[in-house]
Amino acid sequence: MLEDPPQPTPLFVQREQPPGVPPLALTGERTLPDVPEENYWYRRHLVVYEWVRPRVTALRVVDMASGEGYGADLLARSARSVTGVEANPEAFEHARLKYARPNLRFERSMVEVYAEPCDAIAFLQTIEHVRDPDAVLEHFRAMLRGPRAVVFVSTPNVLTLAPAGAERSDNPWHLTEYRAGEFRALCAAHFGHVEVYGLYHARKLRLHEWALRHARWDDVHARLRITKPFYDRLVPAISERDFVLRSERAGTDLDAALDFVAVCRP
Repeated sequence: MLEDPPQPTPLFVQREQPPGVPPLALTGERTLPDVPEENYWYRRHLVVYEWVRPRVTALRVVDMASGEGYGADLLARSARSVTGVEANPEAFEHARLKYARPNLRFERSMVEVYAEPCDAIAFLQTIEHVRDPDAVLEHFRAMLRGPRAVVFVSTPNVLTLAPAGAERSDNPWHLTEYRAGEFRALCAAHFGHVEVYGLYHARKLRLHEWALRHARWDDVHARLRITKPFYDRLVPAISERDFVLRSERAGTDLDAALDFVAVCRP
């Protein structure tokens, strides 16, 4: 069951929503589009949906814990049908009102109990939130039908998410954070074929990462007093092209990944 810790006072709210669509506040539980300050995390999540999209062409898809709805809407551009499943009443109502396609619908339910048969399930950046991930994955496997049956699961890498020297991050919504081997073992306990990909910085984010490590950029921008204007320009300019997914089969160092994406087949 998804945890429901006390919600902090939101600092940011979505901008310029369509008429009649209530904006969502950024609480840290889920990422949101239309919040410039959140753009890094939004694009980091969106790129995985973009990667999944061609892999579910013509399939019946369930987007579990669909949140604001942007991912379900994206998958519906290729899938035969998409159902976004979301328990939070505000997020569910927002998604229902904002995203309208003939092959897209939203259901308010828990990921542990929603059981409509489907060809594919997307469960992105949520398994770290659930109390019993084994039961959830077993439930997903039982929902699958068809020769192309597949579950896509993503989660952050605790080694790059947590501060240096810490065993986990300070995100109050996360119950369990995984290393690559732990995540692979969890998925492999329920699916016969599992391939894990790592998500990494690319292009300008890769350059920024290099500057932080080798050019003491944190010291430089602070000394020059340009921290806020620099990041006020950088963060909104980040796009999906500033991230890249690499398969473990290519000898990728998953310990250095930002997030893991598992492709799980029965």
